Amino acid sequence: MKASSISPINIALIKYWGKRDQDLILPYNNSISMTVDGLHVHTTVDFDNKYTEDIFILNGREVERGSGEYKKYIGRFLNIVREKYNVDLKVKIVSNGNFPASAGLASSASGFSALSTAINSALNLNLDKKELSVLTRQGSGSSTRSIYGGFVEWKKGGMADGSDSYAEQIVNDWHDFRMVICVTTKKEKKVKSRVGMAQSVSTSPMYDGWLLSIENDIEITIKGIREKNFSIVGKIAEENCLKMHAVMMTTKPSIIYWNDVTVKIIQSIIDWRENGL
Repeated sequence: MKASSISPINIALIKYWGKRDQDLILPYNNSISMTVDGLHVHTTVDFDNKYTEDIFILNGREVERGSGEYKKYIGRFLNIVREKYNVDLKVKIVSNGNFPASAGLASSASGFSALSTAINSALNLNLDKKELSVLTRQGSGSSTRSIYGGFVEWKKGGMADGSDSYAEQIVNDWHDFRMVICVTTKKEKKVKSRVGMAQSVSTSPMYDGWLLSIENDIEITIKGIREKNFSIVGKIAEENCLKMHAVMMTTKPSIIYWNDVTVKIIQSIIDWRENGL
């Protein structure tokens, strides 16, 4: 009962920031992302009765089962899988990413997507992509979008059990669209996204305004993607990103993920555009 999976990261064009249900990981708003080729996580799972406890090896280092990181995320997710699919075997997980973790590059999205896909194969669950996105969402919300290639929408849903909160592909044929990722630091974020979201929902005076603007952003962006209109998609994605960071900055205490290089890049892009690029 062993299988491997490679899953890419995705970068949101219309962001998800804030959960209406922390346990089921249900978002307050829909989101749209682009799946990025080249940056990925490779995960192998091995369910076997020879293991007396779960083993998790991340980027060559074993993560202790009693650690907060393990218990909160991986251990909790494995318990969900075992209960839902009546599995009583322990598992060894070996996971490796080819990019910096916890640096804003959606490592949890590709990590849980790869883990869920490998589990689906190893246990012969035969889940389709919609069902797989519902399962992986319970490990990491944004991982729902890494199940698919191309441009993807994660629907917030309205059901209390989360059964209607899943991802769907919008298009997969806009091949000349590119994502440029500028690594301004390899340090881990001081505030994890999960923690930051909860703080923003509770304390940012701008959070309600952020939510009120999302549906219009979603509608325009989907239309722009289907029509392959780069200017429209770029404009709305940029505005949506700035609004999300404005929510973060007005959170108490403030969450500021930018550094001096980030600001220089933003200013340069504005200058280049004003000069006709």
